[in-house]
Order: sequence, then structure tokens, then C-alpha cells
Amino acid sequence: MLPVDVRLSDRERAALIARARPTISVDEAGVRRLPGVPADDSIAVVIATSGTSGHPRLVELGRTSVAAAVRTSAAVIGAGGEDRWLSCLPLAHIGGLLVLYRHLLLGAPISFRRRLTPATLAAVPAARFTSLVPTQLLRLLDAGSPLSQFRAILVGGSGLDAELAATASRARAAVIPTYGMTETCGGVVYAGRPLPGVEVRVDESGELLVRGPTLMRRYRFDPVATAAAFAPGGWLRTGDGGDVGADGSVRVWGRLDDVIVSGGEKIWPAEVEAALAGHAGVAAVMVSAGPDREWGQRVVARVVPRRRAAPPSLESLRSFAADAIARHKLPREVIIVERLDRTSVGKVRRG
Repeated sequence: MLPVDVRLSDRERAALIARARPTISVDEAGVRRLPGVPADDSIAVVIATSGTSGHPRLVELGRTSVAAAVRTSAAVIGAGGEDRWLSCLPLAHIGGLLVLYRHLLLGAPISFRRRLTPATLAAVPAARFTSLVPTQLLRLLDAGSPLSQFRAILVGGSGLDAELAATASRARAAVIPTYGMTETCGGVVYAGRPLPGVEVRVDESGELLVRGPTLMRRYRFDPVATAAAFAPGGWLRTGDGGDVGADGSVRVWGRLDDVIVSGGEKIWPAEVEAALAGHAGVAAVMVSAGPDREWGQRVVARVVPRRRAAPPSLESLRSFAADAIARHKLPREVIIVERLDRTSVGKVRRG
């Protein structure tokens, strides 16, 4: 199966299908045979990545990988076949698709809602589990939605900052931050702990590597990218920087491509964003690198102000964040914007 996002333009949809080369098309027009290339019988789904930049790759996930992801997750969060899930993520993304597989493999009932609002929750009081991206969680909390009905809310797609986590805790929302990607068949680290059977380590460059039963088989029709994605021993290169504690806990710093090198010092945008997010004048913030003649790169903060008429100044942002991070990590430039550019699952586009 190749799920196709209904929000794609005609051109994007045609390009995806041309690259994936499916053999059958099923849509509102009916069922048609196409001159494509069959997938291996062991493959459950081909799914396009939802990265923040560049060309989406086509990930082939095996039946055993999908089954391992669904069953180990269910065991960790205590979800049984009788527990209803609320599905409100796109089924063309791995987080949304896994909710569907929870029905197919566990028998769990599902309530589908295209939009997630307080009214949506009121209409499905029996739902005990759901998967969200941080943007959805933030909007529900801002609206005062009662979230205590859920035994677990899996949050993935992008990092869960400390302020949002604290707000969710005060609302008695049982939020579980997850880490993973399409290539790992969704989240494989729950609340900083790898799922059973999943191993995580850090290589000499600081990149997180993952190994376990949920990993993809390959990128469809792209052997060069597939070979580059794996390190010796079957370890998947995540492209993320992080560390693994002595107790096995995993911390993710962000994309290696996003790291800012200023005066020889490595600065992680997520750490700076977390330090700035609590400022009273900041509604949302994204940090990236800007050119700097003296330092090579500088920290640039794009800020969505809470009040357009009174945006925070660079000096106030630096002063506020100085208590949390070192001075060389503080922004040297601030750009006021109306909104942050995000992907369909809530990831901020830095490029």
C-alpha cells in the first residue's frame, strides 16, 4: 500500500505516483491497473518521508516491522484491542497510519476526525488513546480542552518543549513524547526510553544510531540512499544529534544539518528555542544559522510575537535567555514574523 496525501497538489501527486510506480490505483474514481512494479511480498507499506526540506524518499516497511512497532508500543502504553483510538493525523504519514494498523493488528476500534477541536473530543468520550503533533496539543490546551479522558497521548513529529510539557501536566494530560521517523516505522523511543528490542547509540560524530525490528527494509528504487542510510551492523543513521545516558535514556538535540557553528562552538537550535520560548512576548520561535563575517555563523531567532504591536527586542530576548544558556548561544539577530513555516505534521521548516 502507498497512501497518498489528499492535500497534495495534482502535480505533487502525479510526481509521487510516477516515482513509486504502483500497480493498482484506488480512489474515488474506482480501481485501475497501472504499469508499475510490484513490491516484495514481505512489504506492508511504501510511505513517503515527511522531512522538513528536500525530496521525500519512499520508505519500504516490512510486515514484521509494522507488527513489531504496533505490538511493542501497545505493550508499553498498556493499550489493548478493546481500547478506542482517536485518529486525527494524516494517514499518509507514519504517525497517522500506525493508528490504522492498531485496528488491523490489534482489533482496536478507531474514531476518525479530520480536524481536532474541543467539539471533536466531546463527540468521542470513549477514546482512550491518540497520536498528536505538538501544534495540535498546544491548540487543545489553549482552548481548555479536557484531555484527562486519554490514558496516553503520543506526541511526535517534532520536539515537545518544556513549557508545553509542563502545561500538559497541569491539565492532567498523560502525554508521552516519542522519537522516531518514517524509517523507524514511527516512534521507537517513548519518554526517553527505547521500546523493547530497540537499541540506540551515539557514534563518534554525535549522531544517534538506531537498530531493531521496526526498521525499514530500504528506500524504494534508491539503493545508493539505502546504503548511505545504514552503518555497519544494521544501524540506521538518523541524521539527529543526541546522547544516551548511562541508564539508557535518550536525549535528542536536533538535526545534525541544523547545528550552528559559531566561533568553533556547536549550538543546537532546539536548546536556544527552549530558552526563548518562555519569554512573555514570544508566541513561537524558530532558531537557525545566519552568516557572520567574524564568527562564521550567528544565531538568528525568528519570533512570532504574542502582541504584534509590541514585539520583543533582541536585548530583552538575550537577557531573558541568559539565565538558561551560555552567552555564546544567545541570538545575535531577531526577525519578527507572522508565523513559522511548518510541514503538514507540525515540523518547523528551517531551510
